[in-house]
Amino acid sequence: MTTSADDSPSTFWDRYIVLSFLCLMAVIAYVQRAALSVPAKEIAADLKFANQALDMQWVFFCWYFTYAIFQIPSGRFADRLGSRWALAVLCSIWSLVTAAAGFATSFTSLIIVWGLMGLAQAGAFPCAAKAIGQIFPDTERARASGILASGMMIGSAIGPYLTGQLLQYFQGASIAQQWKPWRIVFSVYAIPGILWVVAFLMSVRSHQLPRANLSQQAKLAKPIDWSRVFQSGSLALLCGQQFFRAAAMVFFATWFPSFLQETRGVSRLDSGLLTTIVGVGGVLGSLSGGFSSDWLLKKTGNSRLSRQGVAVVGLGTCSMLILASYFVADVRAAIGLIALGAFCATFGGVSGYTVAIKFGGEQVATVFSIMNMCGNFGSALFPLAAGEMVKRTGNWNLMLFLFAGIMAVDAVCWAFLNPQGTLFGDEREDR
Repeated sequence: MTTSADDSPSTFWDRYIVLSFLCLMAVIAYVQRAALSVPAKEIAADLKFANQALDMQWVFFCWYFTYAIFQIPSGRFADRLGSRWALAVLCSIWSLVTAAAGFATSFTSLIIVWGLMGLAQAGAFPCAAKAIGQIFPDTERARASGILASGMMIGSAIGPYLTGQLLQYFQGASIAQQWKPWRIVFSVYAIPGILWVVAFLMSVRSHQLPRANLSQQAKLAKPIDWSRVFQSGSLALLCGQQFFRAAAMVFFATWFPSFLQETRGVSRLDSGLLTTIVGVGGVLGSLSGGFSSDWLLKKTGNSRLSRQGVAVVGLGTCSMLILASYFVADVRAAIGLIALGAFCATFGGVSGYTVAIKFGGEQVATVFSIMNMCGNFGSALFPLAAGEMVKRTGNWNLMLFLFAGIMAVDAVCWAFLNPQGTLFGDEREDR
């Protein structure tokens, strides 16, 4: 069973040391996965893609597809091995595979390597969710989830800008005569992940992030009661909200720089900077959403208001702001509206992680991975659907309308989702 404030073996400092490492891991993972978006056209040209403008959609799709289908196996892996060692093993693998992407020689080799990177990263956030559920009490999980989500958004925000800067730097370096700048960037991005693993294992000891005790291990070893999974309406809605939210938010990690270049006429470097500005809005939304949700829960004791209400308002407002940005001609004003929309999306989106941690009970990583799997099917489909839509119509602005529509549907899912009770375990929510 997930630990409570009274029985948790972790002190305040233990909890936040672990959370700091989880956030840094999230930053590194998101920077690595965003490395493909800014130089997408150059990579397609160098590797002689058939359609240099849009065939990258299949590479994006492959990453999110493998990331999605390995969510449940990686969640079970985390539940049985424990978050500490599971994270160390997986981060080592995905960092090495990131470096390998720089050695791709064709469309086929790139899509295989990038798919393997998605497979390895699949366990990152089920492990992180398990750790948060294990060491944080219920009244602090939203803020912990918000801080973790801010790490993801920081990675999403700085990834495009950092990649653009590194591409610019290596363009003029002597090593660029032998290696394309984008190949060098992939190799460079592997280094922080390896260093993180070493620091994590040295700094976070077993008592700070303990494995399950013998009785819990026996329960975790039992087969999952899949009848509960398939019959749970709450889990279906939890998966649905994650599917739509992730499908929309992946826009910023995939097509958004290209969207800005095509619709607003900005340069490659400026598109990375503007994507970073939008990402900052997402970071601030994650932090404020987590703290606001926990504050409401403490004040009212009402999980429907503090979790569900925050999500409906945040995601619904995001949809309206993104739609409004289309009608603004000034680039800076439009980016401001989109950044505010990202703020609202992540403000409400924190509730998904918080409810999943509570709902998972004894099987946090497994339940979280089911939800996250659905989210990443959405993430896999959006780049593909958006790319095909542009290919058929030639209208890049349709991506913006698609984003706004998806967020509106996500708000509807939350309007029907009851964030109470658990799927596995003995935890119960009173109100």
